[in-house]
Amino acid sequence: MERNIVITIGRQFGSGGRKVGQKLAKVLGINYYDREILAVAARESGLSEDVFEKADEQAASGLSYALTTGYSYMGMYMPYTDFLSNDGLFQLQSDAIRKLAEKESFILVGRCADYILREHPGLMSFFIHDTRENRVRRIQEYRNHEVTEEQAKELMMKTDKSRAAYYNYYTNKTWGASCSYHFSIDVSVLGVDESVAVMRELVDRRQNMKPPH
Repeated sequence: MERNIVITIGRQFGSGGRKVGQKLAKVLGINYYDREILAVAARESGLSEDVFEKADEQAASGLSYALTTGYSYMGMYMPYTDFLSNDGLFQLQSDAIRKLAEKESFILVGRCADYILREHPGLMSFFIHDTRENRVRRIQEYRNHEVTEEQAKELMMKTDKSRAAYYNYYTNKTWGASCSYHFSIDVSVLGVDESVAVMRELVDRRQNMKPPH
């Protein structure tokens, strides 16, 4: 790619956002990060990756719960104190994401990345959604059909609610609203592969644009 670009993907649970991100990253020849970003944040901060795992995409109350049991700093287990606030943990992850964006082009799923990288000149943000029926089917496939249709619907609802609470808490935008992202794509219209092709075309067009004077 000619110049550094970062692509962020928000997604409804079961919409295929992860698969879209992975396929697009492969087509573009850049790195893909989802939960992998937690390891990057842990390495940059010196905290245990387990701390970030427990608080991953959880709103403030979830972060507080994760930290009340203690955390590991530089290999030493320590009880939760004011040393690291709920918002402080989000800040550490945000710092790691910004540092990564200075070094390479990549795709990052979730984690309020579109907001964190809002000032990055190469940012392109997407939100992936799909029909309720398709999402339920996909969730059951993810779980090897070990969950019923009703269980999949409940999981879908709770996960979306959690992601929305996290996003809305840490940004000044609304999770899932089209105006919160550069592009909103319903994968039920073209399917995953063709949606990836459309996104690739948009990225190419952005790359070929001359910078404004």
